[in-house]
Amino acid sequence: MDALKPFVGTTLHEVIVVDASKGALEDIHQSHAWVQWIDYEQPAGLHTTIAHQRNVGARSAMGDVIVFTDSGCLPEDQWLERLLAPILEDGEIVSCGPARAIGKSVYSGVRWSGNAHVVYVPLATTINIAFRREAFDAVGGFDESFGSAEDIDFTWRLTDAGYRLRWVQDAVVRHDWGDAKRQVRRAFFYGKGGCRLLRKHPHRIGVFARQNSVPIVYALFLLGLPLTLKWKWYPLLLLWPIWRHRNEELRWVVLADHLAMGAGVLHELVKPGT
Repeated sequence: MDALKPFVGTTLHEVIVVDASKGALEDIHQSHAWVQWIDYEQPAGLHTTIAHQRNVGARSAMGDVIVFTDSGCLPEDQWLERLLAPILEDGEIVSCGPARAIGKSVYSGVRWSGNAHVVYVPLATTINIAFRREAFDAVGGFDESFGSAEDIDFTWRLTDAGYRLRWVQDAVVRHDWGDAKRQVRRAFFYGKGGCRLLRKHPHRIGVFARQNSVPIVYALFLLGLPLTLKWKWYPLLLLWPIWRHRNEELRWVVLADHLAMGAGVLHELVKPGT
């Protein structure tokens, strides 16, 4: 939050934090009196309320342009000016930019930093996005039935409604994805979210499979594990992705990440919404 303070009163009208920590962040709250702090009470029976919290934050904002980033992010120099320029100067409705990993991560590397030659993208996450309120209202905000991937669903619905997602390659935030255990746990929920996305948007299955086949391929691999009883060599199929990712810094974490994502897909298929 300290990185945002210089923008308050100039580029930013307000900074809003929706806090569902039940007081665990109170010391941060007290040391940032200039932030509008919303203590979020999680409804009984709900385990994940990220979409709910995003809706609370957006609907509490007073400005016409809303900017989202995550708590684990640090903006690079001129991030906000660059992210907002297409909206404030070029008449765009939505703009978004890349997130670069802090330290070693399964999301490290050039391929996670976006494409400098792209003008518009088909989807975006709330880790680094800005939009006018009209777009938020047009699609009804975030779908609160999602436990994860609610941001992809949000931007898919934006594009379905005719809005374009302007890519801003040099509007960069850096993100701490956590240790290997946290990254693999996150992958499980990404798999669940991806499965729910395709259930809601079946017309996108073909495109999704071509762009990111990992959740589908690894779900099929896990589903086929009983074949090991007949064909002992079946687990050796993993040698292909192990070889393919041989140059990755965290190749074993990448493999675990993909397996966890596949497990998330299967979990959502068997126990949707849990």
